[in-house]
Amino acid sequence: MAEKKELDTGVRRHGGRYIYDELRKQILTLKLKPGEQLDEISLAAQFGLSRSPVRDALARLTAEGLVTILPNRTTLVTPFEIENFPNYISALDLLQRAVSRLAATQHRPEDLLAIRRADDAYLEAVTSGDFQAMSELNKRFHLAIAQAGRNPYLVSAYERLLGEGQRLLHLHFDHVISSASTHRLGRDHDEIIGFIAARDADAAEKAAHEHTMLFQRRFLEYMHQNLTASISI
Repeated sequence: MAEKKELDTGVRRHGGRYIYDELRKQILTLKLKPGEQLDEISLAAQFGLSRSPVRDALARLTAEGLVTILPNRTTLVTPFEIENFPNYISALDLLQRAVSRLAATQHRPEDLLAIRRADDAYLEAVTSGDFQAMSELNKRFHLAIAQAGRNPYLVSAYERLLGEGQRLLHLHFDHVISSASTHRLGRDHDEIIGFIAARDADAAEKAAHEHTMLFQRRFLEYMHQNLTASISI
């Protein structure tokens, strides 16, 4: 009883952050499906809080592209039409190549350390098979590369794109782990890190492009095996 009271108190004290973290986790792991409607009143009742922290959490998720507010004020989990996947990949490829090239030419020793630490944490999540952690740590790894390039405009655009793609990444990890070795998955970042460390901008850009194409192939394999092209994800 005391433990529940303590939990309730903590939720209320950090209400907005708790709701944001919980909804974000449910969206990224597809517990909340793309296109699913989110009602402030129902969410406030679910979390035992007022509508204000719910509204704040939804605003943050909207800024990340995970939640969409329609012109009629309906709020829903941002849909992702499979028809848009080529456009997403094109944007991801351009930004991933750009930030990797910049990281190769602009990084400092502390940036390289941050990149390697992020990859080490990602490898630990791969070993444990924790999809949620893998998704978050993969994003952290790629953002560390972007930050090493020291262009805040690229970092901001890239972060949003990575966030929007985390739901796809969750499905991608599920497919790869069930069909290939986790060791191979865990080694996907090696070439990018090596070329950035060597300050080889051309090779880093090429490795980043190949990394994007690998993600595309794996995701499309998942789609062909598990869904039809007409399904929205």
